[in-house]
Amino acid sequence: MAFSYKPLWKLLIDLDMTKKQLMQKTGISKSTMDKMARGEPVSMDIIDRICSCLDCRVESVIEHIER
Repeated sequence: MAFSYKPLWKLLIDLDMTKKQLMQKTGISKSTMDKMARGEPVSMDIIDRICSCLDCRVESVIEHIER
């Protein structure tokens, strides 16, 4: 199973928000943000915090990639 965070990166651009600002607003650590930048899985708690902060759906943060 593979996921991409490209929708999140695009959303941040649309919102004119940096990754650092997202980290500050959600309490996500730099190591977790680094994992996301590498396309590695993170917990659903992290995805939930991002969705709550940005008032968006899960599909706005991650997408499933077929292998």
